[in-house]
Amino acid sequence: MGEEQNKLTTRQGHPVSDNQSLRSVGERGPATLENYQFIEKITHFDRERIPERVVHARGTGAHGYFEAYGKIGDEPAGKYTRAKVLTQAGVRTPVFIRFSTVIGSKDSPETARDPRGFAVKFKTVDGVWDLVGNNLKIFFIRDAIKFPDMIHAFKPDPVSNRQEPWRFYDFVSQSPEALHMVTWVKSPWGIPADYRHMEGSSVNTYKLVNDQGVAVLCKFSFEPKLGVKNLTSKQAAEIQARDVGHATRDLYDAIERGDFPEWELCVQIMSDDAHPELDFDPLDDTKRWPEDQFPLLPVGRLVLDRNPANFFAEVEQSAFGTGVLVDGIDFSDDKMLQGRTLSYSDTQRYRVGPNYLQLPINSPEAETRTNQRDGQMAFYVDGGGENPHVNYEPSVMGGLREAPKPAKDYHQWVEGHLGRYQTSRTADDYKQAGDRYRTFEDWERDDLIDNLVADMNQCPEPIALRMIWHFWHCDEDYGRRVAEGAGIDLEKAKALPPLEGKPEPGSSRPRSTYTDGRPEERRGESAAE
Repeated sequence: MGEEQNKLTTRQGHPVSDNQSLRSVGERGPATLENYQFIEKITHFDRERIPERVVHARGTGAHGYFEAYGKIGDEPAGKYTRAKVLTQAGVRTPVFIRFSTVIGSKDSPETARDPRGFAVKFKTVDGVWDLVGNNLKIFFIRDAIKFPDMIHAFKPDPVSNRQEPWRFYDFVSQSPEALHMVTWVKSPWGIPADYRHMEGSSVNTYKLVNDQGVAVLCKFSFEPKLGVKNLTSKQAAEIQARDVGHATRDLYDAIERGDFPEWELCVQIMSDDAHPELDFDPLDDTKRWPEDQFPLLPVGRLVLDRNPANFFAEVEQSAFGTGVLVDGIDFSDDKMLQGRTLSYSDTQRYRVGPNYLQLPINSPEAETRTNQRDGQMAFYVDGGGENPHVNYEPSVMGGLREAPKPAKDYHQWVEGHLGRYQTSRTADDYKQAGDRYRTFEDWERDDLIDNLVADMNQCPEPIALRMIWHFWHCDEDYGRRVAEGAGIDLEKAKALPPLEGKPEPGSSRPRSTYTDGRPEERRGESAAE
C-alpha cells in the first residue's frame, strides 16, 4: 500500500494532520464548538453499536439517597458552592447508581480486568445532577479526540473478534500518558472484588461556584464505608468459573437482606488558577491530585437501599451525561470532560431516543417546563407557560420566561491562540506511574508483574520492547522485572530512541527502590485476606 493510501482523513476526505488534540483557546483550553474533526469522529463513534451501549454495556444498578453534611471538611459548604444538594444539611436527595464494566458486552463476566463505571444520578430540588465516573481516579488519555481510537484498540479485533493484548499495548506504547492507568488496571485494582467494596471518582476536574461567583477546582470521590477489596487474577478466575455476574448478585442480595452499602462523598479542592508550582496539570485526568497536598474533604453520605423493580426499565434505560450539572457545580477546561459532555448525551439520544429524559428513571424530581416538543416516543408534553399556543421564548403572550439570574455569576477569563496543543505541563507521564508502582503492597506488585509478563508474551517484539522501555522509565525495577519475566532483552529495550514527537522522560524517572516513602492511603486488600 502506497504512502498516500496510509494517510488518515476525515470521511469528507480532509487530511488529518493532528489526531491527538482538540482545538482549544490556548494550551489549557477551553475547547471550542467548531472542533468539527472531533465532532464528526465522536458522534459516529457514539453510533457504532445498537442497541447496547458502546462502552459500559455490562452493568447493574440500585436506588438510594444522598445526605449532605452541610460542610466541606470543617468549613460550611456554602463557602465553596451554592449547590443546594451539597449545602442543605440532612436533606435526603434521591439517587440512582449504575455500576458497570467498560469494554465487555452486556453478558460479559464481571471479573474482567477493566475499569468500573460509577455513575450517580442525583435528583435534586434544582433538577438532575449526573456525576459520571469510574472506580479509579485517573484515565488512559487526556484529550477526548483520542477516545474512539482508544476503545477500538481495547475492543475485540474487527477481523477475528478476539480481544488481543497486542492491540491494547500497540496503542499504549504510542501513548505514554496511559502508563499510569495501565499500572493501576494491571494490578489487583483492575479487578474490584464487587461493587460494594469499590471506590468511585469523578476522574475529571470540575468547579464549585459559590453565591459570590467565586470558583474553585474540585474532584469528587466516593469512599466505601466497607473498605476497598480487589481480586488477583487467580481469585477472579475461580469466581468466573462459578458465576459471570457475581458483582450484580452480591449487590442485589445485600440490599435485599437490608445490608445497605454506603459511601462517603468527598471532594478535593484547589484554587482556580494555573498552579505552576505543581509538576502536573490539575486538568490532566491521567494524573492524581496527591491527597497529602489536596486532602479528601467529606461532603455527605450516599446509601443504596432499594433494588430496581425492572432491570430493563431502570438499569438499561438509565442515561447519564457529564454535562448534566446543577447551579453551583460547573465545568473546568479539562479536555476529556468537555469532549465527554458532548458524547454522553449524544449517545443517549441515539441509544434510547430523543425523549429519553421523559422515562421515569431519567426524569427529575423537580418539575420540568420547556419549549422542546415532539420527536420519537414522546408520550407527554413538558409543562409550558400560561398559553399552550406559545412554545417559544421570548413572548408577551403568556409563554415561559427566563429564570432569575444569580446575584453574582461566575465569569471565567479566557484568551489564547486557537490551535491544537499537546500540553507541555503534562510531559512527564512516568513519574506518577513509578510512584504508584513503588507504593503498591508486595502482593499487588507481584500480581501486576505477573499480568504484564503474560501480556508481553502475547505481543510482537516491537511492541513488547517499547513497553519495557516505558516501564523502565517509570521505575528501573518495574522495567527489569517485566523484562526478566517475559524473557525480553532489557538492554535492547533501553537502547530504543524516544518516541517521535513525544518529550523525553524527565530526570525524576528511575528510582529503583520501592519500599520507602509510601503515603498513608487506603490499600486495596485482597478479597482472600
